[in-house]
Amino acid sequence: MSFVGIYDADGGLSGELRYVASKLLGRGKCALCDITHGWNPMGSKSWKQAYSVSDVDLELVHRNEASAEQLAATTGLPAIVRHRDGHWSEIVTASELAQYVGAPDALLERLDGL
Repeated sequence: MSFVGIYDADGGLSGELRYVASKLLGRGKCALCDITHGWNPMGSKSWKQAYSVSDVDLELVHRNEASAEQLAATTGLPAIVRHRDGHWSEIVTASELAQYVGAPDALLERLDGL
């Protein structure tokens, strides 16, 4: 089973710079970004370590890289969706993702149990 995590930020240099600026100004926040990267553009050590020992297949994409079908399946971003029985469905909402900031292993355990 594979999952797609969709950041509440655009990819590319300009998207990344806009996100960092909005985060610095306190205007933007993405729990999925906080889980996987924090302030490290190369990825947080805790995320890398937890993901390296996990069996979860999670593709991470920015909102401008997600498909229309993936975006339509969410109630808001960030989110984690999965493809099953021919359609995409949201399995972790933005508010749920916020509970996993600082606990990437717990998020991966949840996904592994689905």
